[in-house]
Amino acid sequence: MSQTPMQRDFASREELVAYLHHEFADIVGDDTTVSPTIGGRAAAERQLATINPVRYAATRNALDGAVTRLSAYIRHGVLSLAEVRDAVWDRIKYANEGEKLINELAWRDYWQRVYAHIGDGIWQDREPYKTGYSAKHYARELPDDIRTGQTNLACMDAFADELTSTGYLHNHARMWLAAYIIHWRQIAWQAGARWFLQHLLDGDPASNNLSWQWVASTFSHKPYFFNKENLARYTNQRFCRACPLAHKCPLDAPYDTLEQRLFPHKPTEPQERYRR
Repeated sequence: MSQTPMQRDFASREELVAYLHHEFADIVGDDTTVSPTIGGRAAAERQLATINPVRYAATRNALDGAVTRLSAYIRHGVLSLAEVRDAVWDRIKYANEGEKLINELAWRDYWQRVYAHIGDGIWQDREPYKTGYSAKHYARELPDDIRTGQTNLACMDAFADELTSTGYLHNHARMWLAAYIIHWRQIAWQAGARWFLQHLLDGDPASNNLSWQWVASTFSHKPYFFNKENLARYTNQRFCRACPLAHKCPLDAPYDTLEQRLFPHKPTEPQERYRR
């Protein structure tokens, strides 16, 4: 049975959005949310032209830092890693000025190579958890309060809202949200990884899942976690000021204290903590 080819030319983005809502009504349903990210090669080239490797290296951990916002274009093959790499070289005077950004491109390439080797194994724990708990301890489904941004933690709720409404999250916010889900709420990383892939425009199974496993400690030698001081530092306290849980924040403790709370059964041998 023949099918009518999809329309490819539109007078405006609004016309494109309306067309997609009509054609995929059974998938979209009542959701009228549209990401502000513009697709296509021209938009990718404009974004690529704005990258600043030096500022990226100095500010990338902050939510308002000079991140590239290229991930969706790389994910869908609009830009290649080699193109981004070459753009970095063109914008620096000394090789070490591009080190941080090139390193992130290398990580993406590494995840892809792991994915090519293990396939669907990216959905399986590569190693046991290093948290003092077995995999059986972690719930398999993501609770509705996390999914709908109603945890009463202003930061986590804001991250959930941005994820679902824009299809994007800053990398640091992804790490914080993943750590909260796995270590504070004791949810299996697979549940969070599936949720991210449902919404992220740059949702690549390899980078997504193996990064979740890195936070969980099933693809690293220790769990990643953070505290309120770390989050406040890189968000300019934008969430803490009006947070309903500001005076009883579960994130508010020194690292040693949080480690005892979150991982009371974890072996006590000294380990280097990753504080990003």
